[in-house]
Amino acid sequence: MKDLILVRYGELALKGNNRGGFENRLLQNIRQKLAPFSGVSVRKSFGRIYVDPGDNPISPLMEAVSEVFGVVGISPAKRVEAEMQTILKAAVQLVKGQQRMPQTFKVVAKRANKAFPYNSQTINQKVGSEVLKEVAGIRVDVHDPELELRVEVRGKEAYLYGENIPGPGGLPVGTAGRVMLMLSGGIDSPVAGYLALKRGASLEAVHFHSYPFTSERSRQKVEDLTRLLTRFGGKIHLHVIPFTTIQTQIRERCKDSYQITIMRRMMVRIAERMAHIRNAPALVTGESLGQVASQTLESMSVINDVTRMPVLRPLVGMDKQEIMNIAKQIGTYETSILPYEDCCTVFQPKSPVTRPKLDLSRELESRLDMETLLEEAVHGAERISFNPDQLKKEFSYF
Repeated sequence: MKDLILVRYGELALKGNNRGGFENRLLQNIRQKLAPFSGVSVRKSFGRIYVDPGDNPISPLMEAVSEVFGVVGISPAKRVEAEMQTILKAAVQLVKGQQRMPQTFKVVAKRANKAFPYNSQTINQKVGSEVLKEVAGIRVDVHDPELELRVEVRGKEAYLYGENIPGPGGLPVGTAGRVMLMLSGGIDSPVAGYLALKRGASLEAVHFHSYPFTSERSRQKVEDLTRLLTRFGGKIHLHVIPFTTIQTQIRERCKDSYQITIMRRMMVRIAERMAHIRNAPALVTGESLGQVASQTLESMSVINDVTRMPVLRPLVGMDKQEIMNIAKQIGTYETSILPYEDCCTVFQPKSPVTRPKLDLSRELESRLDMETLLEEAVHGAERISFNPDQLKKEFSYF
């Protein structure tokens, strides 16, 4: 008898001829997530993924796998020989081993191996009878049991499990291409990055830093947020853009109420260029419709005017409380609310325009040394690479 972890996945099963590629990527991602644990093996069989913990305790492995997108459920399981007496013994051990002894149960058997001499209904009856005989005080409830004891007979082996820990769902990271996240130090953009990862996109991030108007602690905050996202997305490159010269020139030459609009247009231009360099065909932002002046429909339209690249807004229909709830769930909230201002808040005008005009935005931008500013920003970018299993960050420059 061997204790292991059974991993289930849902949406991947609907991918038709592409299913194998999604499954293999999920397998790869789980192996990468468990790489810090020695002696662990991961294999796929019969629409399931099995994690053999080796000499490791199961709990930390299950916690790690529960952060892998594409996983819909995780269960501690017992693997035994596909022989009835062995299955009955394992079933009793599994029930008695529950942290809280259930008062009611039912058995759900599945016989994938049709050569096994007992059909599913007979397995249900035999296992149920054995549990009733060996476990005092328990009874059967087929409608609303405290424990659903599952038995799967596959090949020469049988797998038994009861507890089911929900996974995050979604698609395996890396199956939907690469996106460039516009990452500020606020609550919203890390959540947008998390949701992009959940739909299978691999993630890179671009951050605009206006030193000395924004402090090094502000930059450190963004680095910490990037590191937190590696829990769900693996290695992430953060591109830090020097934005001081651009913001200074906007402040000197552009109408006060339009400064946020012009600044956002410049940010999108730079993010698009970085995305082309990094082979990312889409941008991701943390914008939520109507939340601030730059996130009205009119503002979004004027800002989108500068790019032909898709701009994904996973939070567009969420209110602030919904976004905060996800931030708390994924562990970014406490870092996001640290009181270190980013370049948007430092240069916030008293009365930003909520319905900017495209023609006026373009006219104001004509006062800037546009191409020089963009080239200097892109060539001045600093790339920092974060790995989930490394405390130190790796630096590189263009």
